[in-house]
This record gives sequence, structure tokens and C-alpha cells, in this order.
Amino acid sequence: MAQRIDVLSIFPEYMDPFRHALLGKAIEQGILSVGVHDLRQWATDKHKSVDDSPYGGGPGMVMKPEIWGAALDDVAARTGPAAAADLESAQPHLNRPRHDELQGVERHRYPSAPADERPLLIVPSPAGVPFKQADAQRWSNEPHLVFACGRYEGIDQRVIEDARRTYRVEEVSVGDYVLIGGEVATLVIAEAVVRLIPGVLGNRQSHEDDSFSDGLLEGPCYTKPRVWRDLEVPEVLLSGNHELVARWRREASLRRTLQRRPELLEQAGLSQQDREYLTTLEQS
Repeated sequence: MAQRIDVLSIFPEYMDPFRHALLGKAIEQGILSVGVHDLRQWATDKHKSVDDSPYGGGPGMVMKPEIWGAALDDVAARTGPAAAADLESAQPHLNRPRHDELQGVERHRYPSAPADERPLLIVPSPAGVPFKQADAQRWSNEPHLVFACGRYEGIDQRVIEDARRTYRVEEVSVGDYVLIGGEVATLVIAEAVVRLIPGVLGNRQSHEDDSFSDGLLEGPCYTKPRVWRDLEVPEVLLSGNHELVARWRREASLRRTLQRRPELLEQAGLSQQDREYLTTLEQS
């Protein structure tokens, strides 16, 4: 059964990237279904307004609870405006196998979603908990994800509290900065999640070797030509010795992590050989 994503936004056209590249291919292959809904469809006044001034004063506007409540109810039940047709892929995708899937693809699934069958409502917010790769792994097995894209000063907090009757709710942040709205954050999270759904990537190792998947940053990668602008591919990658290549990649990953995100090393699963290599780097 296809996994489903629904997105509520006052700018539904922002979600057009769902129809392209791997996301569009997943839709085309029936792995993923996506519904994008204009929040203004649930507005009842002639101006289709979705916001009002905040209680207590202050700058900006707050998104109205009665509109969000009705929209989330319909999305959960797939009724009303939320029953509209799903997105289609922007264009047919080539079904040509890559070099690393000629022998077939082993589909990898992360641990199952919790027994609670309510949809998972994800609310991108700078006040949310940091979004991590582990979250993407968990959510890749969720049958139904719903994204609430806030704008202005945010969504009335009562919407989040009320939604817990129908949804499991997680408020997440994609970084320590503030965006104009939740749409870009939704695309970031959706890409991170969808690429981990079984069958979306051609080879399971494509995501098992990702940065953060083992607690470290991924090392550099190279392709043809062997020499480009007087810069050569590391000789070990041309050796054909898989053991040496694997160790080189591990050390490159450790070196990059030490240089750029040393705090990640505290929680990474390091072998004694890894620790000895890091010691030599720190002493050099």
C-alpha cells in the first residue's frame, strides 16, 4: 500500500516540487500518494482570511483555529475539500536501471511505526525540537503523514492541542533560524523521509551510507574523469581492493566529522581502530 502525505498550506503551489525528481517518481510508481490542500478552502468569510490579530497585542498575525480545525478534521477523514484528487508526477520517469541495481534491489525498511494508527501531524516551527535523520527514518514507515504549514506569527496553539485527539503530533525545527512559512521546511522534511521509503532509492546502501546514518558525516565522493583540472581521484579508489576502499572511506568520514562537526563523535559508534585514527589526526 502506498504511503500517504497530505500538506495544508495557503500557498499550495509551493508544493510543486513533490511532482518532480524522486518524489515524482515515487508517485508515478505508486509508492507514494500526495494530497496538497489550500487552507483557504476552509475559510468562510468573503475575503477567505485565515489570520487575525494576536490576543495580548504585539506584531504580526496569528492563524485562526476554526479554519485549521476544520481542515485537519477533513484531512484525517479525507472528506470535504480534502477529498480532492492527488498530485500526479510532472513527467514520465525513465525506468532504466543504474549500475548499482543491475542485480536487483534489496528493499530496506526501518522499524515499524507505533501501534497507534492515528495519522502523524508534523508542524514545522522554529520553536519545535530539532529534526534529525533518526526522525526521517522513523517517519519513513508511517502510513500517513500530514504537514501543517504555518505562516505569519504561527498557528493558534489550541489547534495543536486539539489535533492530539485525532493525530499524533510532533512540532519540529529544521534549524536555528526563522523562515517565512512552513512550506520550505515541509519540503526539506518530506525529501528526507520519502527517500527512505522502501523502493524509492534504487540501492539501500544509498541511504545507509548517508551522512548522520551512522552518526558521522559522509566522506567525499568522486567519478570520471580520473584527472580533472590537474586534480586526481585518490589512488586507493582505483585499486580494486574493497577492504582498502572501505577503510579509506571510513577514515575520510571520521576526518570530515572531526573537522566540521566534532560533537557528533561523542555519540557515534566508534571502533578501537576509529579511535586510534582520530588520535593521530588530533596529534598532527
